[in-house]
Amino acid sequence: MLEDAARIRRVVLACGAVDLRKGIDGLAMIIGDKYNQNPFEKGTLFLFCGRKSDRIKGLLWMGNGFLLLYKRFEDGALSWPRTIHEAAVLTEDQFNYLMLGLNPLDPKIKEVTPRKVC
Repeated sequence: MLEDAARIRRVVLACGAVDLRKGIDGLAMIIGDKYNQNPFEKGTLFLFCGRKSDRIKGLLWMGNGFLLLYKRFEDGALSWPRTIHEAAVLTEDQFNYLMLGLNPLDPKIKEVTPRKVC
């Protein structure tokens, strides 16, 4: 769905926890300074995880501006790589598992009951 519209060709997981209060500029600086990658690389989705591991942010250069994505899981947490040694390259199927809230390296389906929003 998003992959088709945005023509995502590569997904990069930023290892460790990132302060998710950061916006586009802060995340782009992390991509360049900490990971020595180009945040303006078209078709590359950079994913970041917070300390709680229940929410992620994504940054994608669209050619004429950045797209900032945010996802919060209602129940459970992600198995996010915290060190470079735990990092893995994701396939398209593994990325889809991640967007569903599953561990992309060992997907298990879990029923979720949404919390009532007041």
